[in-house]
Amino acid sequence: TNTGVYVGIQNTEFSQFQQDGDGGGLSPYTATGASLAIASNRISHHLGLAGPALSIDTACSSSLVALDAACKGLAGGDCEQSVVIGVDLLLSVKGYLAVCAARMLSPRGRCATFSSDADGYARGEGCGAVVLSFTSENATGLCWANVLGTAVNQDGRSATLTAPNGPRQEAVVRRALERAGLTSASVGYIETHGTGT
Repeated sequence: TNTGVYVGIQNTEFSQFQQDGDGGGLSPYTATGASLAIASNRISHHLGLAGPALSIDTACSSSLVALDAACKGLAGGDCEQSVVIGVDLLLSVKGYLAVCAARMLSPRGRCATFSSDADGYARGEGCGAVVLSFTSENATGLCWANVLGTAVNQDGRSATLTAPNGPRQEAVVRRALERAGLTSASVGYIETHGTGT
């Protein structure tokens, strides 16, 4: 089918795991495991899907940017439906050592989003997937949610590489609301990344 696959993925610990010998050394999966592009391409290959297959790495926002790209792919006619996946696996202690050295992790092991007590973030792993398609009044099947509008930007200059830029965050939320035809007064629940982005 003309189904797109959009994977938000940022972690390359599998290839590091293989190359360091922790995973048994080089294998037939080392080369493909080292390429984030293979994550989306392998799914399309296995299922015979002919729509776009994109692996997107924008760090912590990877899955949300993948959702934005999938919505644009649907709207632009690149695909008739799409699968959006967010995945992160923590396979090596080296990733923890690197973010600890950069003083990015919270010593308390939890986020204090929007608080003056914020002192870093906590790492997490998992995988989630959603299937997107256009809906109509005559649509049949299960629909759990509607995506009314998306937007993407970059913080640009901020206090540090990992600190959010408040005005830029506000601008991207306003743009998403505008595209959805909504106002901030209509929003009843907000979910954010642990750093507030």
